[in-house]
Amino acid sequence: MRYMMMHKLDENLPGAFNPSPEFMARMEGFMKEVAQAGILVAAEGLCPTVTDATRITVSGGTTTVTDGPFTETKELIAGFALVDVRSHEEAVQWGRRFVDVFAETIGEVEVDIRRVYEAPEAGQHG
Repeated sequence: MRYMMMHKLDENLPGAFNPSPEFMARMEGFMKEVAQAGILVAAEGLCPTVTDATRITVSGGTTTVTDGPFTETKELIAGFALVDVRSHEEAVQWGRRFVDVFAETIGEVEVDIRRVYEAPEAGQHG
């Protein structure tokens, strides 16, 4: 089962999108461990919304295109890790460790753990 761990940060939080060397070292160590466990599918961090970010919204049949930065948004997806694990519980265990990297360096983070639809399952979730 594949799960995506998406970490959300406030762009205005000091260091959120300008990680310290300590944060980078801790994240690198964590990612190496996830890779060595054989569960890492992909992982990336995202640039702040001031850098080439665009939001496309459709509401009431009208499409609106807005370029960043998105200063009114407090919780932005700042990066993700996609893992292939045996269970939701295992994904949560790895997610807790993922959160610890942020808690120990940046201080505040929110991580969503979401199961990825796989082709045989499409249409089976309600």
